[in-house]
Amino acid sequence: MLPVTMFRWKNNPHNHQEKDSLPSESKVNELRSALGPLSERNLKYCNDACLRRYLEAREWNIEKAKKMLEESLKWRSFFKPEEIRWEEVAAEGETGKVYRANFQDREGRSVLILRPAMQNTVSLDNNIRHLVYLIENAILNLPEDQEQMSWLIDFTGWSLSTSVPIKSAKETAHILQNHYPERLAMAFLYNPPRIFEVFWKIVKLFLDPKTIQKVKFVYPKNKNSVELMQSLFDEDNLPIEFGGKAILKYNHEEFSKQMAQDDLKVLNIWGLNEKAEKISHSSAKRSGAEVAPEPTSHAPPAN
Repeated sequence: MLPVTMFRWKNNPHNHQEKDSLPSESKVNELRSALGPLSERNLKYCNDACLRRYLEAREWNIEKAKKMLEESLKWRSFFKPEEIRWEEVAAEGETGKVYRANFQDREGRSVLILRPAMQNTVSLDNNIRHLVYLIENAILNLPEDQEQMSWLIDFTGWSLSTSVPIKSAKETAHILQNHYPERLAMAFLYNPPRIFEVFWKIVKLFLDPKTIQKVKFVYPKNKNSVELMQSLFDEDNLPIEFGGKAILKYNHEEFSKQMAQDDLKVLNIWGLNEKAEKISHSSAKRSGAEVAPEPTSHAPPAN
């Protein structure tokens, strides 16, 4: 049986939802009733915090939130993001084009670092699976008082020839906005070249106004944008590529070990313990050492 803490609504004093706790609770209950009976897995996904995010994404309109959530449940049933294992997408991450940072922002949020110039494959499906895996992983590693993540996008070496295809950018925007609503706190685009404006004008067409407001352009010679970065990130943790003091070095082997351990946590959370045992034994064979499954995580499912 999974811990009750896994599904509780986080009563953080900084959560603005607390201001309207009673009305929002009523809306959550109304949306839950409108959804009707759910499968065991969907029931785990649709905790109160999840319903609140879908409601907020649709301006607390029950019918719109219901439609959005039902579409996400269909997508999750087909895509099965909670069943993606690192070993299935590890090849996509060999260059460190996307990975979860080993630090958090000042609010305690998980940080994903994206380096589009490090693109190493051409398969749209595999790129999307890799990104979805890391979004789920960022959510898995959120502290109990946080529900959102931050993105840092490094444009070192970027050019139109190395940019992701428009189709990939469109699909990424669709998944993030429609299936992970209110999960993105901010996305910082650090020092993009002037030519990126052409690409951005196209990408903006796929983004809703709320998401566009979360995208921040940061330039090292712009005082206001630098101060914004410093207000949200500890300079000692922030890599020099983003104006900080830390040395950014992606180690694929070490990151893979970390992801393998996180995979065990995910499998335990979703009750897929037989698969967790297989992964544990598989990891042990590759490393030459016995790998014991970690205790059941108290982190919420990636909803």
